[in-house]
Amino acid sequence: MTDWRAVIIGFLVVTVLGIVGLALPGIGQLGAGLIGGFVAGYLAGGGLGSGFWHGLLAGALGGILGGLLVALVVAIAGWGFGPAGGIMGGFAGFGIFAMAVMISLIMALESAVAGAIGGVLNPGTPDRPARRY
Repeated sequence: MTDWRAVIIGFLVVTVLGIVGLALPGIGQLGAGLIGGFVAGYLAGGGLGSGFWHGLLAGALGGILGGLLVALVVAIAGWGFGPAGGIMGGFAGFGIFAMAVMISLIMALESAVAGAIGGVLNPGTPDRPARRY
């Protein structure tokens, strides 16, 4: 069963560290995904599979948010260039969709691996969670 509390906390960690990580493009987002997935997996506990699942969900939510932010930036840039920018923004929509899917997959996979490690380190099970604090 999914521990949505762990997923949301992991997602928030991914989001906050991803924003802070913009100072180091690429590396900052990689670290954000790894740390957020680890947090989600650790809080969920229950071993390898449970940690993997919760890290995957936290990373996927972070990836969806990242894709939406990319789409928003392109849309705003299109408005700035008037009608020609609107047409270019429309054509760029296909690229935005592909980029959003790639961002989601990358963030989900790295978070899932880190979540699996976090799940192994927390000795609790989904039925009897370990003390977290």
